[in-house]
Amino acid sequence: MTIIVVLVVSFALILGAVWGIYGNLSDKLEGFLVALAGGALIVSAIIELIDPATKEASLALALAFVFAGASVFVFLDYLVKKKWGANGGGGLLAAITLDGIPENLALGVALIGAGPMQVAALAGSIFLSNLPEAAGGAKGMVENGRSTKSVLILWAGTAFILALAAILGNYFLADVSNDILSYIRCFAGGAVVASLATEVFPKAFKKDDYFAGLATALGLILAFLLNSLKK
Repeated sequence: MTIIVVLVVSFALILGAVWGIYGNLSDKLEGFLVALAGGALIVSAIIELIDPATKEASLALALAFVFAGASVFVFLDYLVKKKWGANGGGGLLAAITLDGIPENLALGVALIGAGPMQVAALAGSIFLSNLPEAAGGAKGMVENGRSTKSVLILWAGTAFILALAAILGNYFLADVSNDILSYIRCFAGGAVVASLATEVFPKAFKKDDYFAGLATALGLILAFLLNSLKK
């Protein structure tokens, strides 16, 4: 089951990058899909990362790690934009990588003993959020002057790193205390929240105007439905 989810994580990023580079992805559709992913990420950040962690570990420390995750993301996002430009797609790549590594470490542990419905829900949530973000990010990088080959290699490398994080989490963090895993999840949750505010929703609104609000609600609804499969 771990292999199934790892393949979904990797395939979603690579497929999204290919779609963004070679597909007919209009600005409005891109904005709609990015907002859809943002809605799904709201559910992921709160229900799957932050809320469970605050119940299993010290509330003060858990919330401190949320703030730490947001702070690190904002700092790295600032550096990425200085290097690649505000519209280069690098911010979305940073968002996926920074929140994805701790999230996938925790995901690998969560898959231990998980049933088929839980795996389907986790895989669906990841696919729903990663596919449009990768498409928008890859498209932005190409439009900013990077070669298609270098963009594909960059996103394929990101897919490999996140897949590796899930595998390492599954094999090496199984015996780690719930407190440590909770702090990892909170750090990821903080990065997700910051990425939504600085990258995802501003980009979605710029591309698709007010329909981005409807797309966000739709993504949230779909993620809630997927999350309900785990119960």
